[in-house]
Amino acid sequence: MTMAGIIRAMARRSPDKLCIRFRDTTLTFSQLSARVERAADAAVGLLGLCKGDTAAIVARNRPEYLEVAMGLPEAGVPVATINARHTPAELLHICLDIGAKVIFADRDSAKMLAAAGLPPATRIIVFGVEYETLIAAAVPMVRPPIHEWEPWTVPYTSGTTGAPKGVILSHRSRILAALMMGVEFGCFSPDDSFLALTPLNHGAGMAFTLASVLLGGCVELQENFDAELVLRTLKSGRITGVFMVPTHFAQIFALPAHVLQACEGAPIKTIISNAAPLSQAMKERIIAYFGSTVLHEVYGSTEGGIVSNIRPADQLRKERCVGLAFPATEIKIVDDRGAACPPWVPGELFSRSPVSFSGYWGKEAETREAVKDMWVTVGDIAMFDDEGYLYIVDRKKDMVISGGVNIYPREIEEALMACPGIAEAAVIGVPDEKWGERLKAFIVSDAAANLETDLIVAYLRERIAKYKIPDSFAFVATLPRNANGKVLKTALRAGLEER
Repeated sequence: MTMAGIIRAMARRSPDKLCIRFRDTTLTFSQLSARVERAADAAVGLLGLCKGDTAAIVARNRPEYLEVAMGLPEAGVPVATINARHTPAELLHICLDIGAKVIFADRDSAKMLAAAGLPPATRIIVFGVEYETLIAAAVPMVRPPIHEWEPWTVPYTSGTTGAPKGVILSHRSRILAALMMGVEFGCFSPDDSFLALTPLNHGAGMAFTLASVLLGGCVELQENFDAELVLRTLKSGRITGVFMVPTHFAQIFALPAHVLQACEGAPIKTIISNAAPLSQAMKERIIAYFGSTVLHEVYGSTEGGIVSNIRPADQLRKERCVGLAFPATEIKIVDDRGAACPPWVPGELFSRSPVSFSGYWGKEAETREAVKDMWVTVGDIAMFDDEGYLYIVDRKKDMVISGGVNIYPREIEEALMACPGIAEAAVIGVPDEKWGERLKAFIVSDAAANLETDLIVAYLRERIAKYKIPDSFAFVATLPRNANGKVLKTALRAGLEER
């Protein structure tokens, strides 16, 4: 079964059922299926693409994004999903890496692509009149046979520790992921409507949107995040599930008190968080506002899919925990010799499941490093507790070694985020002749806060060991983030090196 095949099946089952809502536009399953088929036929008959060629999408959320992502792979043309917030240089790097012959883009992204210096032969199709003309002109074509294990899309990693890599995802992996999400979250049935806020180029943003559509539900797409609009949409009662990242919650709770009060009590079944860890302080605030039965926090990666989920009942019982293994998923934590770590002992996390990626695009060495005997790792350090619940300690590459002791910045960042007056925090290791590395914290304070280093240190002394307290603090207006919203610790380190 392919992605387009799933939509065909849904169109036969519920042809007139609404499946996508965007601004004033709506699509039923029969309408979406027809447009997906036309996109596949256009790829072959009008764009001259052959099985094995590649394409790309650079656009904000819109229905056409899903049409292309489902249609072109049905013609054997996998699609790279590229963040529309990238710079022209970043766009050029990824488009050359994937070898895209055709790029689909919204108007703003098309301007960025025009400045990127793409090869002259690269064709750019702009969503709107040009795309609609292409779709309207498509006629049924003979297409190559497509199997479910073949490449579907190629999202690119966020590049927090190096150049972005293309992650090959098969039709099969994403369909199985949707089925597993339908079991786990309770908001992806034909009777549910899901609010899609995060960019579709993002692995999780696409996955949760797909789960809604592939399982017969309706998805409401928003192209930009507006905190007040989101709250009022949830309050309306037409949405049963939503996926948000930690920065979304921060913006929601920064809204004026009268807005928060007016929108409290939204009748939502499920809130899913991912992409970056939620601080325990933020979890408690979400639960206090939205209720104790809705919040799920998942841990995973584009490569490994969803690896674990902490369900609502465990959110306050298991602090800083990411729950139990996802359905059909195995997890192991091993030391440097490959031996299994006992409870509460950190080690490198490996997972395996039917939804894992098929490798990095054109990077065999990196694929071998990430996949060992069918077990996938992205270099995260984790540990189990006595009940088998999972805790992410930190990224392996972010670990600081000071005086021969391993220190994990995430624990320190959690403590800082609970400190009154601190809105965001990031901790890195900086070179030190005596200790090898020492800790430096970057702090973003609340607008009305008057923070002093001595007060922060005093607060930390009551919560973490002395050797984990940063030696220096920098107060900054914002933390550098990549296009997916993750903190760029490489940029923090580079900024220090340039001084």
